[in-house]
Amino acid sequence: MLQQLNKEVLLKRKEALEQVIKRRFIYQPAFSLYGGVAGLYDYGPVGCAIKTNIEQYWREHFIIEEDLFEIAATILTPEPVLKASGHVDRFTDLLVCDSKTGTGYRADKIVTETLENRIAKEGDKLAADVKARYLLVIKDVDTFKEDKMKEIIAELQIKAPETGNDLTDPTPFNLMLPTIIGPSTKLPAYLRPETAQGMFLNFARLLEQNGGRVPFGAAQIGLGFRNEIAPRGGLLRCREFQMAEIEYFVDPNEKSTFKKFNKYINLEIPLLSRQLQADAKLHQPYKMGDAVKEGIINNETLAYFICRTYLYLVEIGINPINIRFRQHQADEMAHYSSDCWDAEIEMSSGWVECVGLADRSAYDLNAHSTATGQKLQAARKFKVPQPRQVIQIILDKQKIGKELKKDGMTLIKYVEALPDDEKQELSEYFQTHEEKVFNIDGKDLKLNRQLVKFEQKTMNVMEEKFIPHVIEPAFGIGRILQAIIEHSFNQRDDPQKTYFKFSPRVAPVKCSILSVVQNEEFDIVIQELTSSLKKLGISCKTDNAGVALGKKYARTDEIGIPFAITVDKETLTTQSITLREIETTKQVRVPIVEVPRLILELSNGLILWTDVLNKYPLFAAKEEDA
Repeated sequence: MLQQLNKEVLLKRKEALEQVIKRRFIYQPAFSLYGGVAGLYDYGPVGCAIKTNIEQYWREHFIIEEDLFEIAATILTPEPVLKASGHVDRFTDLLVCDSKTGTGYRADKIVTETLENRIAKEGDKLAADVKARYLLVIKDVDTFKEDKMKEIIAELQIKAPETGNDLTDPTPFNLMLPTIIGPSTKLPAYLRPETAQGMFLNFARLLEQNGGRVPFGAAQIGLGFRNEIAPRGGLLRCREFQMAEIEYFVDPNEKSTFKKFNKYINLEIPLLSRQLQADAKLHQPYKMGDAVKEGIINNETLAYFICRTYLYLVEIGINPINIRFRQHQADEMAHYSSDCWDAEIEMSSGWVECVGLADRSAYDLNAHSTATGQKLQAARKFKVPQPRQVIQIILDKQKIGKELKKDGMTLIKYVEALPDDEKQELSEYFQTHEEKVFNIDGKDLKLNRQLVKFEQKTMNVMEEKFIPHVIEPAFGIGRILQAIIEHSFNQRDDPQKTYFKFSPRVAPVKCSILSVVQNEEFDIVIQELTSSLKKLGISCKTDNAGVALGKKYARTDEIGIPFAITVDKETLTTQSITLREIETTKQVRVPIVEVPRLILELSNGLILWTDVLNKYPLFAAKEEDA
């Protein structure tokens, strides 16, 4: 039976966990020889292996299963791209500073932490109405704009935590890291704050690779950069971090139904809906089919990716009791979004957003189309001609060519290719304007009202253009990794003996190969086993040092190696070894020839340890005697 790893349980063993993370170099602050830089971390061998395995299973679970196109776009992003996407103007957090020392703080975090500390310190002495006020502010602080944040800081007397000094007024601080491309052009650019824009910019190419059909999805794993005001919490809030994102392009007329969703309609997932939050209630399990029918989740396509995300998190070792999906409040969502959910994982610091799932409508493709003049559209194909009311544009091509010379044909092709909704907008525009400027391939081309006419007709068409909508699941790999480490960490009866119960899929090393004593004959067997395992792509770690077997187990347990192969005297006579599982410490005796395939199946989740116990004889041994 699964135990809920609530915040108190996780906090209780946090100190021991942090010692292991440091001692075994799972991850550590970067540039520590030079005093370190907040928000930057290096992964050691164990952490790097876990991260790689998380990403690899993400590829299997999403890219392979959903037939997604994986791309690798550049990190350096020219400013016009991020201007069009809205990041230059709106990718901000509210910054407040100590009025005397200048130390900066993220406004929403300092408010939350101050009020939580007051509640904890005062306890029952705190008046009920004051506590209720604090809790309401904590719940809504993420949504506060500058004026509201300023009002709250003044009303609740929020001060700089280290000095008690007054704070400056909140001001927006852009989180992107700027740079310049090239020594001569000095093109303004940024380190990308997300991987998504590369997929939007390559939409037309990807659509072509998919035969011009939607739906289809693009995926990308890579680094993102955010100049966090006050990075903290280990891997939870970094300035450089690994992301895994999907942009799933759908016909807006078809996203409400999704064929593959049908197999998950009875899957129960903990949801914290907008209404539950408004009623100050906890998350509740919902059958996903019911959540869509009741309008809690906007459409089946979004619900499908919520299901897939939940299953992925559970499969890689997140305790399902500590997962919930929280719906964004109406004032949290971007104006273009129809629905947004966060997969939150309960950790020692509380509930942490680790995956964001959003229905972004057609915002991004529209934004880049407007900025570049390039149409990022798909076509809705019909099997038989369909009658449609269309607007036909009649251009005076001769006069346009005379005015614009070689650019005339460029303008003509562009305007004639406009979708019907944009033709309608253009018709309405010319009712009050004399000319319209189109930016095409970086050139401003002018069209005079006298050179264009509009006629509305009923025509039979075989296709119609539309701008796809986008469902976006975005995963924070570092946050997920830290959650896995917290959820997997355990202590035996002797608290000094610690181990990680990783899912075999993400374990840094799949098995260890040990010997009971130093022996040349044992070494030969170990070498042969190692070779057989590595041929199957199975990572393994050998230890034939002259120390007690119990100590060898403890060393491999401390980095979460799920299975241990032990070579003993019986190995030489029966051609068998013992296989030990990390959590139960139970051992079975297995023929050597069956070991590589058995470890492979265990590592890939094809069989469970209980299947092994049912098949092979138990081996009784006291680890401390070895």
